[in-house]
Amino acid sequence: MKVIEKKKLWFSLSIAIIVIGLIMGMVQGFNLGIDFTGGTMMQIHLGKEVAVDEVKQITSKFDLKADILHVGEEKQEIMIKTKKDLDNNARQEIFEAFKEKYNLKDNDLRAAEQFGPSIGKEIQSKALLSVAIASLGMLIYITFRFEFKFGASAIITLIHDILVVLAIFAIFRIPVNSSFVAAMLTIVGYSINDTIVVFDRIRENIKFMKKKNYTEIVDTSINQTIRRSINTSLTTLITITALYIFGVESIREFALPLVAGIITGTYSSIFIASPIWVSWKNWEVRRGRYDAN
Repeated sequence: MKVIEKKKLWFSLSIAIIVIGLIMGMVQGFNLGIDFTGGTMMQIHLGKEVAVDEVKQITSKFDLKADILHVGEEKQEIMIKTKKDLDNNARQEIFEAFKEKYNLKDNDLRAAEQFGPSIGKEIQSKALLSVAIASLGMLIYITFRFEFKFGASAIITLIHDILVVLAIFAIFRIPVNSSFVAAMLTIVGYSINDTIVVFDRIRENIKFMKKKNYTEIVDTSINQTIRRSINTSLTTLITITALYIFGVESIREFALPLVAGIITGTYSSIFIASPIWVSWKNWEVRRGRYDAN
C-alpha cells in the first residue's frame, strides 16, 4: 500500500474535519457539559435501582435536560446534573416529585447544590498543562531516541488527534465534560505508542535500505507495521465499545471519546505522522539540492 503517494488526500481529509468541526463549534458553540458551564447537582436515594428513562420521565416535567447517573454500590441512588441554576425552592419541588412517586423520606435527599463554571476552568487549565508537559516529555524522549523531526512529527500528530476528536464532538453536538478531558489525556498516551512503532521501523529500514528514497522506506515501514497497529487498536476498540454498550452512563461518557480517539489515533499513526516526517525530509533534500546549485 502506497500511503505517502496519497498524503495530500490524508492531510486534506484531516484538515477538512478539523476546520468544519471548529467552525461549527465557534458558530453554534460546543456542547459543554455541566462541569464547564456550572449548574445544579442533586443526589437522591431511591431505595432501589430505577432505570434512567423512568427518572427522566420525572425530570422532563421540569424541563431540566439533565444528565442522570447511578451512584452507590447497589445503584440505589441517582445523581441529577443540570445546567440550570435551581434555587432551594426549585430543588425542593423536584425532590417532592420523587418523594411522592417512590415514597421517600426527607433524608433521602442526600445532596443538593449549585456550582459555577470555576471547576470546569480548573479542569481545563490543568488538562492543557498536563498535555503540554506530556508533549514536552515525549518530544525530548523521541528526539533522544530517534531525532528531532520524529519527535516534532509525533507531537503534531497528537495535536491532530485531539483536534479531530474535538471536531467530531462539535459536529455531532456530543457533550464535552470532565470525562472527555480524561479520555483525551488517555488518548495522548495511547496514540503515541503506535506512532513510535512505525518510527522505529523507519529508523531500522533506513540502515538496510540505503539505495531507497525516504518515500519508499516509509511506505515499506508502514506496510510492515500496519497489521500490528490495526490488530492492537481493534482489540482495544472491541473492549471499549463493549463498555460503551453495556456500561452505566458515567462509563459511557468516558468510553465514547476513547472510541473516537482510538480510531483517530490509529489513523494518524499510519496516515499522518509518517507522511509529515517524510515531507519534512524530502523538503530538506530538495533544499539541499537547490543550495548545492
